[in-house]
Amino acid sequence: MKLSIAAVTLAVLAIGAATVVPAAAQTRPDDPRENATRGSGNARMGRSRDRAPQMTPEQITAAAQEQATLAQTGCQVSEAKLLGTTAEKTSIYEVACAAGPGYLIETKTPPVATDCVLLAHTATTARAANPEAAVGPQCTIPANQDTQKFLREYAQQAGVPCTVDQVAVVGKSNDDAVVYEVGCSGDQGYWIKKINNAWSKTACIQVLAESGTCRFTTTGEIAASVKTWLAGSPAASCNVTEARLMGRNANGVFYEAKCDGADGVIARLNDQNAVQQIYPCATAQQIGGGCKLTPAPAAAPAPASGGRL
Repeated sequence: MKLSIAAVTLAVLAIGAATVVPAAAQTRPDDPRENATRGSGNARMGRSRDRAPQMTPEQITAAAQEQATLAQTGCQVSEAKLLGTTAEKTSIYEVACAAGPGYLIETKTPPVATDCVLLAHTATTARAANPEAAVGPQCTIPANQDTQKFLREYAQQAGVPCTVDQVAVVGKSNDDAVVYEVGCSGDQGYWIKKINNAWSKTACIQVLAESGTCRFTTTGEIAASVKTWLAGSPAASCNVTEARLMGRNANGVFYEAKCDGADGVIARLNDQNAVQQIYPCATAQQIGGGCKLTPAPAAAPAPASGGRL
């Protein structure tokens, strides 16, 4: 079977590593006492001129919206904060969006936007490895705090057909898409990702076949999914205890199911998971290398030789 799941690594986020000087330390109103003495010395006047004027909330929101638009986030800014500036003299804004997660946006050319879900994930991962790790600026606007809400919305948008009980960031694939794992209650979960505004999902039975990991899916949940697919087929009576994806060809997708107290089967399904054919493991040695979950039947003893010594 040709593998299609891209290698996944944890992303290192540039904004998360930035050192930010708080906006309150840079932008404050001129001191009236200093204004009254501006004529007393050029040095004092120079310091006063160097101060950036304090931005109003409306100006911050407008500037943040401009940056969010330039970064092509699709975010309609509902709230914004100016967090400060970096050593490179870029500014960092936090924005909450009318729909979906918010962002931290750095005013580079073009702007760099990192969503709050990924920032929270990176911080959690870093602190798990080192509780004293410096994780950089994080999202603090209340609307950006419930990252699980956004993750569950992703699962819904991806069309995951189950009752979702867990969702987490896996990492970034080599096609630059963020991969998320979705756990399902009593059923196998999925890896999902979004490319060019289109979601795709991959069932955990396929993720495992391609050397991926599903932390939220058990062997029993995968078996339960496959048993559902076998309903109404000649293998409907199989009490599936384990299952695996073997591969596919032009005729369909092949799965092996181990049956409790009975011979296992190989099932050929179409892309809608409808059974096309069932092959008992006892006679399926020529299909994809045969069954691996069901022990092969013991070889019959060789007949005794009747020849002379």
